[in-house]
Amino acid sequence: MQTDPIIDVIARWHGFISGETPGALEDLLADDVVFYSPIVYTPQQGKAVTTMYLTAAGATLGGNDAADGNGHGAGKFHYTKQVLAGDTAVLEFESSIEGKYLNGVDIIRCNPDGQIVEFRVMIRPLQAINAVHAQMKAALEAMQAG
Repeated sequence: MQTDPIIDVIARWHGFISGETPGALEDLLADDVVFYSPIVYTPQQGKAVTTMYLTAAGATLGGNDAADGNGHGAGKFHYTKQVLAGDTAVLEFESSIEGKYLNGVDIIRCNPDGQIVEFRVMIRPLQAINAVHAQMKAALEAMQAG
């Protein structure tokens, strides 16, 4: 009995998000992965830039036990639903940022080798998007400076 490749990928993704396997992105992301951000118009291509965006998102939203030391995002991010089929997963999440409720989905597609080839993030409402934009910008600038 063959299982859909996305099942193992998402199990490994959850391990990364929970902090159980902090280095998992290296194996999880394909070299040519494409990241679609809710705050950047153009798709971001490649493992290095996708890792940077996912790390900054973790620090902003509280995934991967990352927080900025001021309580922003700390432990608030959690998945509420997931749909897995074939090579694609849709994971709904909730969080809060600057006291604003945030709701969104991660749409993840993998290749037959069990690597993520596409990661798309969609979030709402607008007030939360604006707060995420400001904090992600600061996190990305700090990462590029350091």
